[in-house]
Amino acid sequence: MENNSVRENQPSPLKVYSFLILTTFFWGGSFLFNKLGLKEVPPTNFVFIRFLLASVIMLIVCSTRLRGLTLDIVRRGALVGLALGMTNLMFVFGVRGTSISRAGILNNMFVLFIPLVCALVWRDRVGRANMAGIVLAVVGIWLLASGGAGFNQGDLISTLCAAFIAIHIISVSKVLRNDDVYLISLVQFITVAIMSGTAVLLTGSHVYSISQTGILSLVYCAIFPTVLCFTLQNRYQRYTTPTRAGLVYTLDPVWSLVAGFIFLGERLGTREWIGCGLIFLAVLVPLLFRLIVEWRLRERYKE
Repeated sequence: MENNSVRENQPSPLKVYSFLILTTFFWGGSFLFNKLGLKEVPPTNFVFIRFLLASVIMLIVCSTRLRGLTLDIVRRGALVGLALGMTNLMFVFGVRGTSISRAGILNNMFVLFIPLVCALVWRDRVGRANMAGIVLAVVGIWLLASGGAGFNQGDLISTLCAAFIAIHIISVSKVLRNDDVYLISLVQFITVAIMSGTAVLLTGSHVYSISQTGILSLVYCAIFPTVLCFTLQNRYQRYTTPTRAGLVYTLDPVWSLVAGFIFLGERLGTREWIGCGLIFLAVLVPLLFRLIVEWRLRERYKE
């Protein structure tokens, strides 16, 4: 009876993938709004204000759950929050220094960094599919470097950001337990706010004026790609495999490319398009390989 009840409460695949695709749309949109906001607000200030707002919103959402906040949740959430903080600080400096089209593609390389980090720290095997993806990514980056404005500082920081995205994803898997996802998110957001706030103090005071566009950018980034997307991801990703979720998340750079093309007039040269295509393929190859392996194992299990 219990199993039947769980199955009845489980959302349909259409609902699961619809919400996961929606998260990629909001994440892709964050490239555009970060780019617009960073024209007025310094990077560290932007991250600080964004996560301060997100922390306040999540605190309101968690008002009835705060009794469940334990020292262990604070420790684990803060540890994962450190990786999230580095990710977002790298993200804003990367987006500020390059086009959102290139940043979106380069950030998506987190899929390739995950097995590399696991191999370095836990001596996990990288695998042929991942190695093939890495080779394709290197060739793609070389083409990006030889086309357009070349491989600039923003591109490098966006690539490093992909590594920190991978570290954040791994830390979620390795550090977190069956904790309240809302409280964990709250602790992570507060940790990032503290990190970025400290960075603001260390870099000195910045005088800047902010327009309606800047305010809209901050509000969008605090609500949609932060509070809403974390909640949707934690709510629905559990109903699919990591491989299939990874394939859905490869839509992120598609939305950033579309946003850059429509709203910012960004255009890529031939070499840049080929380079971006190879990097995109580099991400897809390992994911598709894992999907095939999953499918074969499921077929064997049926037999």
